Amino acid sequence: MAEYKRPANEAEFQANFKQKKPLMNATQAYYESSRCLFCYDAPCMNACPTGIDIPLFIKQIHTGNVEGAAKTIYDANWLGNACGTVCPTGVLCEGSCVYNNQDVPPLQIGRLQNFATKSVIDQNKAMYQPGPDNGKKVAIIGAGPAGIACACELRTLGYAVDIFEAKEKPSGLTVYGIAPYKITNEEVLAEMKYLQDQLGYNVHYNQAITSKEQITQLENDYDAIFLGVGLGATAFRNLPGEDKNGVYGAVEFIEDLRMNHEKTHVGNRVIVLGGGNTAMDAASESARMGASEVTLAYRGSKEKMGAYDFEYELAVGAGVKGVFDASPTEILGNGSVSGVKFKRASGEEFVMECDMVIKATGQAKQGSFFSLIDGLELDDKTRIKVNPETNQSTNPKYFAGGDAINGGAEVVNGAHDGKLAARGIDAWLK
Repeated sequence: MAEYKRPANEAEFQANFKQKKPLMNATQAYYESSRCLFCYDAPCMNACPTGIDIPLFIKQIHTGNVEGAAKTIYDANWLGNACGTVCPTGVLCEGSCVYNNQDVPPLQIGRLQNFATKSVIDQNKAMYQPGPDNGKKVAIIGAGPAGIACACELRTLGYAVDIFEAKEKPSGLTVYGIAPYKITNEEVLAEMKYLQDQLGYNVHYNQAITSKEQITQLENDYDAIFLGVGLGATAFRNLPGEDKNGVYGAVEFIEDLRMNHEKTHVGNRVIVLGGGNTAMDAASESARMGASEVTLAYRGSKEKMGAYDFEYELAVGAGVKGVFDASPTEILGNGSVSGVKFKRASGEEFVMECDMVIKATGQAKQGSFFSLIDGLELDDKTRIKVNPETNQSTNPKYFAGGDAINGGAEVVNGAHDGKLAARGIDAWLK
């Protein structure tokens, strides 16, 4: 029996996907901020990829200086609101909180961060302005977290910035690829508008850069180029039957759900293949969409899964069943999927029936796009090689960040990379 009823309208969809980290009110934020011990070595701050001064912004919230708190956050991380909501805080800042050593719940740093940043976004408090125009122009390919952070930082340094984005909305996977119970489209896009209104960078939507001619044009028109392209579509695994009706890529499925909500088609019996965080999201979402049976099938043991433990527990809490040591060997069905054949390490084979398969088996890299750029060296995993101090690539005109250099990490890593690259571009052009 499904834990969730299939949503028939937007209200039912929102009820099934209610926020995992709901917004605090001022009283909750006051009391939660009072719990901070202001540790002298701030392990929470050391665990944050963007190095936000967490004790300072918490003290600012507690003393009523919410705008100051938001400024402290944004000074370190241009995606401060999104990261407060979608960051895996349990393994980053909150996971490092000293309260964990005392069997006391850690400080809710993510929700406090979200409280402060949402306050200034809702009031449209202007905190930044572009630096004096320095006469130089930078092109950014991709309006994901890395590209947006790079654009914001470059504008404060006086550069003219044009972002070229293949899709019709900004922020990459933050709006297209993260489960809706982690953040809403409205919240993501409100932060994007807030930043763009203050800093005035240009975004050209539905403008995919796909040819050598376009690359040459950008090289002629701009002083430097930042590559903030994410990963590609779900990778093809050459699994027999992979092309049957009812087989979906996890990334594409999550995007469809983020854009179309209750109108997204979800089968009755769903099998999700994979063991990473994307697999957990796809499984959780299928269950919340009212599938009567959702099975997460992973080829290794539960301990070997790449997903965070809390993500797996979230999926199980939504009614998902885990099956381990199960390698898919064939997707069965006559035109449409009817089941998946699995093999265990012992050699035993078995079939599980289903009417939908979601492949969360990794994303294709952007190798063919990278090959359009002269002198761009990649590592053996098709990631752009960069100088870790500046994020400059082996072609000096190009800088890169986010999934293009790390192969797929968190929003906060992209925010860090984009800012670092902007500083690198500034140093190089000067």
